[in-house]
Amino acid sequence: MATTAQEVFTSTVHDLSAPERLRLASMILQDLTHVVDQADAWSEQDQRDLTAFSLQHADRLYPEDEDLG
Repeated sequence: MATTAQEVFTSTVHDLSAPERLRLASMILQDLTHVVDQADAWSEQDQRDLTAFSLQHADRLYPEDEDLG
């Protein structure tokens, strides 16, 4: 059984289609809003983690050598 996020991603999420991965990401983020609402604020570490994740994801989606035009 996978015990870390990386193990779950590698064993399960990685094999999903892009639309299914986006759906899963949306579900996770929606679930987290309940946690954030309870905490009523994001810590600086939460914001750094979200920023790092977003930048890594964008880098995978739009590599520098890929023509966007």
